[in-house]
Amino acid sequence: MPFIPFHEAFPDLAAQETRTITTLASASLPAGSYTLIEMYCDEPHCDCRRVFFSVLSSNTLQIETVIAYGWESPAFYAQWMGDDDPETIRGLKGPILNFGSPHSALAPALLDLVKTVVLQDDHYIARLKTHYAIFRQTIDAKRKGRMSQRRSTSPRRKLTNAQKRQRTRQHSR
Repeated sequence: MPFIPFHEAFPDLAAQETRTITTLASASLPAGSYTLIEMYCDEPHCDCRRVFFSVLSSNTLQIETVIAYGWESPAFYAQWMGDDDPETIRGLKGPILNFGSPHSALAPALLDLVKTVVLQDDHYIARLKTHYAIFRQTIDAKRKGRMSQRRSTSPRRKLTNAQKRQRTRQHSR
């Protein structure tokens, strides 16, 4: 399941609405700004209702971690996945450090910051849902466009009724 940064599809909106958290120094996190780069699935017909946050540090100018988050209920993910294994569902719902991504030593503290601050903001979660919806609309519309383009570029010759009957007879022999 490939994930694409939201700003690639909607650069102007992302510039206005990307969340950045500025922190003072603490025992677990150096002072700095941490930008949550939203990434959404571009798999055709996927309805995972999840976002991946690539967390960019202003100090290192590197992605420090990738956090996965799904805003739906565990029951939604169990039905969507066709699996009710609690560990699988927990991984889909999150928030959780994304298993397949590299993580710096700051990853656990950044996950805690996202859990305790960012995801406590109902308005921000609503914004994520809106971003997901418009991203999916764009992906699905592009796919429909490619499908209709394929159909129009490979014209099918219309058969007459006599030709159809002849083909049917040939296939039934």
